[in-house]
Amino acid sequence: MLFEVWAPRAGQVVLQWAGDRAGEPPVAMERDGDRAGWWRTEAPARDGDRYAFRLDGGPPRPDPRAARLPDGPGGPGAVVEHDRFGWRHPWSGRPLPGAVLYELHLGTYTPEGTFDAAAARLRHLADLGVSHVSLMPVCPFPGTHGWGYDGVAPWAVHEPYGGPDGFKRFVDAAHGLGLGVVLDVVHNHLGPSGNHLPEFGPYFTETHHTPWGAAVNLDAPGSDEVRGYLIGSALSWLRDYRLDGLRLDAVHALHDDRTPHFLAKLSAAVDGLAGRLGRPLFLVAESDLNDPHTTAPRERGGQGLHAQWNDDFHHALHTALTGESQGYYADFARAPLAALAKTLTGGFFHDGTYSSFRGRAHGAPLDLHRTPAYRLLAYAQTHDQVGNRALGDRLAAGTPPGLLACAAALVLCSPFTPMLFMGEEWGASTPWQYFTDHTDPELAEAVRAGRRREFAAHEWAGDSGDWPDPQDPATRDRCVLDWSEPTRAPHARLLAWHRTLLTLRHELPALTDPDPGHTDVRFDEDARWLLLRRGPLRVAVNLGRDTAADIPVADGDAGLQALAGWPAARLPDPDGVLRLPPESVVVLGP
Repeated sequence: MLFEVWAPRAGQVVLQWAGDRAGEPPVAMERDGDRAGWWRTEAPARDGDRYAFRLDGGPPRPDPRAARLPDGPGGPGAVVEHDRFGWRHPWSGRPLPGAVLYELHLGTYTPEGTFDAAAARLRHLADLGVSHVSLMPVCPFPGTHGWGYDGVAPWAVHEPYGGPDGFKRFVDAAHGLGLGVVLDVVHNHLGPSGNHLPEFGPYFTETHHTPWGAAVNLDAPGSDEVRGYLIGSALSWLRDYRLDGLRLDAVHALHDDRTPHFLAKLSAAVDGLAGRLGRPLFLVAESDLNDPHTTAPRERGGQGLHAQWNDDFHHALHTALTGESQGYYADFARAPLAALAKTLTGGFFHDGTYSSFRGRAHGAPLDLHRTPAYRLLAYAQTHDQVGNRALGDRLAAGTPPGLLACAAALVLCSPFTPMLFMGEEWGASTPWQYFTDHTDPELAEAVRAGRRREFAAHEWAGDSGDWPDPQDPATRDRCVLDWSEPTRAPHARLLAWHRTLLTLRHELPALTDPDPGHTDVRFDEDARWLLLRRGPLRVAVNLGRDTAADIPVADGDAGLQALAGWPAARLPDPDGVLRLPPESVVVLGP
């Protein structure tokens, strides 16, 4: 078996056996004559054998490209022979157009927090009507429980979740139910605990700085190999684990002054792999730049990513539902229905407009004639927007069921690719709070202090003494979904509503029509109603809490029928006016 590693500064590298082979002598590695900075050796090994590298006589360090770290970050790696896994279900892929994503955290989706336990709950998602499971990161991180964004090994799978084979069983089970799988990957930083990459080479650079310290080296000397390291990791997830797409965390924090940009190189590599595999693959960016170049084709000077999260839609919807105006909600709270209408028809709210939260103009216009609307993801809740609140309170904690039903209709009937956050479909009562399991006391305290500063900056409600401790195991336990809720009131009714809306989205072509000319929004800010038109369909919502609304939904005899409604379906009067009670929604169609 070939073992190789990039260590350009080393004068000597040896392969050190570990685990059951710890008593065997190390194997000296030789410089690769064809690739500067690379070391290689051939040695007999099989799946599961543990190993590490020693640089210049130093301590054993894990292979930066190890696919498995049985003892967690910093421990020796284990050989993974991907071809040994027996896939049960052939898979030709599910493309992004027409998709509905479901964001899921593996460690709290079930009490067990494992791939196998989560796989046993996938039937719920297939019955719900989503098309893709979007997993939060599964790379190794310190301890057992965490969000996963402090991972240190972007080629490996967190062992407590079930390791590489557990992940493959999960993906295989999802595909057997017709569900695609998307994985959240983090390229903008790596966690500090167990991170030995700087000993191998210039993986980081002081040329740029990020909220996490020195930036990942994408444009300084040595960046060719660092780019290849991250792109190789991305391709491995898609190829070796049969994933359908990747969500790229906070791409605005990728500092790269090179041409072409790292993201353009990554998207080209993924498109090439899709061609070789003969199935669709896609990349979804998390970006707060409101930059049309993120999803513009590479041939037009864009980065060629296939979609991006649209926080503007979330912020507009959230303020319309809750009236909150603190932090970044301030820009949207002045006229929330107008903001919501602008995002529904134009994609971005901030398209060069002034942002009071940033103290400057922000964003650029997005031409939905050139960028299909499905390239934007729409959502009422995400792990970020819930978990970055001091108490991790979901919308259901303070929003009446009728307004939750309105939110679901606006997300699932929007022109964008909808996404739900786990448990949202039944109005889960469990919070989603930030939790970690750092073994380093100083790092744990730094995380606590950082969260307090963040909460204070956003003026979140609640006394600081009530804010959950990320390191307390009870914080994670509170976030585990309660699977008894979907079968009982009032959650079962909201779940049925989501299933109805998803059925309509799959059955009615107008709801996935990418033509922006077929989407129109009317609203009354004071009366608190909004009418979304998708071709021949009308989605009417009354967000008022006390007053009924008279909504003009038809011009003359449109032959409309009520397709769905909360709390009940109803038809407009003969004059084409729909009289909608407070906190209610109706979907109408010919």
